[in-house]
Amino acid sequence: MSIRMIGLGSIVLATLGSNAAFAEQKPAAANSKLPLGITLQQTAAGPVLADGKGFTAYIFDKDKTVGTSACNGNCAKAWPPLIADANAKPIAGWSQIGREDGSRQWAYKGKPLYRFDHWDTKPGDISGNNVGGIWHIAIP
Repeated sequence: MSIRMIGLGSIVLATLGSNAAFAEQKPAAANSKLPLGITLQQTAAGPVLADGKGFTAYIFDKDKTVGTSACNGNCAKAWPPLIADANAKPIAGWSQIGREDGSRQWAYKGKPLYRFDHWDTKPGDISGNNVGGIWHIAIP
């Protein structure tokens, strides 16, 4: 698995494309291994990584150093990190990074994961995609 960035243009193409092409896009199988607190959620853009409640996970282009989050303070208020439960264990492709506040944040392939609190109001919302051209949905 790898994370792909999808801009709004790709979403439009996906929704305007044939139903057959969209139908082929299935959520990563139930046998896919995800750590505790991470799920897959079906969205208009297809399956995305999500938190335990089904809220879309995002990656941040300014996270340039593997294993380090560049989103802290006010940034983290708008884009809360996906915090790893104390009992959660990393598995293949997944890691936990330390945050400035001492918490542990999930990262996939070294990219820290976040939610978007401003406009994502229900599971499956992807309104944070391509915000500022630097936030993108996390796709397995």
